[in-house]
Amino acid sequence: MPAIPSLGGLRGRGNGRAARAVTPPVPVPLSAYVVDCGVYIDGARLPGRWTHAAAIQEVRRRGEGFVWIGLHEPDEEQIQGVADTFGLHELAVEDAVHAHQRPKLERYDDTLFMVFRTVRYIEHESPTTANEIVESGELMAFLGTDFIITVRHGNHAGLANLRRELDADPDRLAPGPASVLHAIADQVVDHFLEVTDKIEDDIDEMEAQVFAPRTRITSEQIYLMKREVLELRRAVSPLATPLRRLSEGYTRLVPDEVRSYFRNVHDHVTTVAERVESFDELLTTLVDATLGKITLQLNSDMRKITSWAAIIAVPTALAGIYGMNFDYMPELHFRYGYPTIVAVILLVCLLLYRIFRKNRWL
Repeated sequence: MPAIPSLGGLRGRGNGRAARAVTPPVPVPLSAYVVDCGVYIDGARLPGRWTHAAAIQEVRRRGEGFVWIGLHEPDEEQIQGVADTFGLHELAVEDAVHAHQRPKLERYDDTLFMVFRTVRYIEHESPTTANEIVESGELMAFLGTDFIITVRHGNHAGLANLRRELDADPDRLAPGPASVLHAIADQVVDHFLEVTDKIEDDIDEMEAQVFAPRTRITSEQIYLMKREVLELRRAVSPLATPLRRLSEGYTRLVPDEVRSYFRNVHDHVTTVAERVESFDELLTTLVDATLGKITLQLNSDMRKITSWAAIIAVPTALAGIYGMNFDYMPELHFRYGYPTIVAVILLVCLLLYRIFRKNRWL
């Protein structure tokens, strides 16, 4: 997706106003759950390492800029200090800690809380043998006037590369923390597109196997793929509404120059949602086709069994009749009786075999 281009002209202040010289703070060790903490002035990151308290104090002392803090799977005790410093609502904090939320956008006073479901495609040899194809995680964001706090759950969809990319392009960050939220949404939806493309290839392969002769694919394997598509659908479909609200001016925290880019992300996520919906319908059709093939194969097997049973019934009947211990049965003392009965059995069996073959029962 297109990145936000240079917005220096829209800020009302030139890029010539670079970040003021600042004495780097004393280096402080970041906690295990704090991935990174940065202070941004006019889109440029100030040097040094910051605690969350020192970072927001610096921004508010200057009266400009914002703080971007990244957290990874914090518990309630760990996030409480950040929540107290930035005035985060307790309900949003609880959601951020416990995760397992559907994509949504909520407003608490002057803070927005947004939830993304992230997905990752798991490489495999064949979609018919894989136990898991889509791995999901969660990414939450608290957006304020001078800060954005991201909380990640899961081992994929990290923001380190995105942060480095944005740090190298201060103009993209110049509009404020809302530009970071847009970049995160853009990256999440880009991952949706990548996963969707690969799942489409898997479904094409599965479809070819379903309609191939003597296929070994089962309805259980298709159902597994359908379940993975459902996992992707849960991440994609609910995200359309929050993105649409952000693109329509839901909050003043998102400036006009950023809002139009959310509209572009919304268009992309709508496209992905439509593709995922078509995947679900196609897999339902493949399940029906597989069950139809199974029924057809069962009918074919029953015809074969019936044909062989009819053929075997001929010698069984004749042998049963002449195996009776009666004195006055016809042809008991006929010299050529045995070869005659064997010949009759072979002729009748051969005739039945040819009839069944002609009718394609064998």
